[in-house]
Order: sequence, then structure tokens, then C-alpha cells
Amino acid sequence: MEFQRARRPDQVEQRRRAILDVAGAMLRERRVAEVSLRELSHRVGLAKSNVLRYFDSREAIFLELLDREWDAWLDELAEGLPATGAEGVATAVATSLLARSSLCELVSGMAGVLERNVGVDFARAFKRRANARTARLADLVRARVPVLDEAAARHFAGAVLVMTAGLWPHANPTPAVAQAVRDLGGPPADELVRSGLVEGLVNQLAGLVARAGGARP
Repeated sequence: MEFQRARRPDQVEQRRRAILDVAGAMLRERRVAEVSLRELSHRVGLAKSNVLRYFDSREAIFLELLDREWDAWLDELAEGLPATGAEGVATAVATSLLARSSLCELVSGMAGVLERNVGVDFARAFKRRANARTARLADLVRARVPVLDEAAARHFAGAVLVMTAGLWPHANPTPAVAQAVRDLGGPPADELVRSGLVEGLVNQLAGLVARAGGARP
């Protein structure tokens, strides 16, 4: 891919979109921690120094990709989240999230990897966007489970991210670990992660409903 230096705002935005598109494609091939800025730059067709004209760091690229993936997921939920009580809502949230492996990978790497090499201005702006998206998820859930107050819905929305971050690294074990789990009679990795997230979110939301004094979910 050949680029000339972008000068107009629309050209800059085009370059940024192209870099994010390549980063997204690479993320479908490997873990985010395994994608180097050198290889990403090579795939884009730019020197590393030129990629850094458009983003502060490798980590900033993937945090902005997280913004994109997160918005797409929330748009999907806004269209299709069922009004079927706490269990149905929590199951739908977990199932739709697990269908987006890139989003799960980015969420799992957010605190431990991606937020480790960004400046304070970028971090502040990213956290504001993350808070807004968490609030949007809370609003979507609260509209389907109205017994929840705002604080409870925000708690659940935060739990979605925490549980995903904790479970997703187990989705792609090394061959040795996968064999060891089989030898010990454990479930396949995808089953483990799916059941863990579904059960975790169902129990979380049901508990919040119970604490609110609502009807049985």
C-alpha cells in the first residue's frame, strides 16, 4: 500500500482509517500483544515514524480500534437486545459479545497491555469515551430490566467488561494447556469461556434484581 503524506483533514482521516483497518485484520490472526508496530507499519506500507504521525503509539491504535468495535457491538445490542427478563437479557449480552472475538480480545488487553503506553491526554479522552459506552450499555439493560436503578445498571455494565477481560485469555490456550485440560476431563476452551460468561452475567444481573426488590427474574 503506497501513501503520500496526508495534508488535508480528509486525507489524514483516510490514513487513520486505513491503519485501523489493517490493525483489525491483524487482530483476527493473532493476540493483540503479538502485533508489533513494526509489522503493522509494514502491512500498512508506511515507516513506523509515519504511522506515529497519526497515532501516539501502537497501543493508541488498538484503543481506537476498541472504540470502533465497542460502538458496533452497542449498535447491534440496541437493535436486538430482547426484553425477556434478567436471564434472557444477560444471556443475550454474553452471547452477542462472544460472537465478536476482536472486541473480546481488545477488552481483555485493555488494562494490562493497551493502557500502558499512552499519554495522559489520550488516556483522559479514552476513559471519557469508555465511560460513555459503559453508560450506554447500562441504559440498554435498564430499559429491558426497569427494576434496576442507574447505579445497579452501571454496575452490571462494568461487570460485563471485567468478566470478559478475565475469561477471554482462556479462549485460546496453547496446545500443551489444551491437552492438559483434556487429560483432566475439563471442557473445551470455547465451552469454558461461554458458560463462564453466560453464567456469570446471569447471576450478576439476577442478584442485582433481587437486591432491588424486584420480581423473580
